[in-house]
Amino acid sequence: MTERTADRIREELEQSIIGGAFADGERLDEVSLSEQFNVSRTPVREALHALSASGLVEQLPRRGAFVRYPSFRRTIEMFEVMAELEGMCGRLAARRMTDSGIVAIEKAMQGCEAAHLAGDTDQYYRENETFHHLIYAASGNTFLSGEASKLHRRLRPFRRLQLRVRNRMRQSLNEHRDIVEAIRSGDADLTGRLMHDHVAIQGEKFNDLMASYDEARAG
Repeated sequence: MTERTADRIREELEQSIIGGAFADGERLDEVSLSEQFNVSRTPVREALHALSASGLVEQLPRRGAFVRYPSFRRTIEMFEVMAELEGMCGRLAARRMTDSGIVAIEKAMQGCEAAHLAGDTDQYYRENETFHHLIYAASGNTFLSGEASKLHRRLRPFRRLQLRVRNRMRQSLNEHRDIVEAIRSGDADLTGRLMHDHVAIQGEKFNDLMASYDEARAG
């Protein structure tokens, strides 16, 4: 199975929450969700636990799971920190990347290219996630890698969402190509700047998307 049931449910709920299908504070009932997805409660419970880690859901003892929208300002602040962490990962990875590591990130980039050609933003995000985590690991700093991975999980819904902005997937792919070339050349400063800007741009695209959503709601 290419995708675990819990992951599929998490992704669908994630996008539904971000898309405004649930109100802030709304309770997510495991029984209703298991019927909706035609699965047992176990994968639903796993999906809710994963959403809790991203901050979109709050799980309260004996009360259940509730939708929690982070504030717009809080989300932008997280993108700012993420850009700095990714820049650090990029600088260290360019200095410490092994030949096998380069092969792995090139393979992930090829996966992004295939998803882009297919116009599949969800698959692109999955390949993109692999691409970034390989660079975190290549930094050789397990604490930094762990912190970057945790914040990446928190921002996952929004990083996926910004790929829906027109031309963003193509732009992201071009940024990946530049990052791989900088890592190949061992240019730590350039890799750091490219990684930083890659995430900073994601924050800007998220701003654009939220602005378009607000305009649509106002209309």
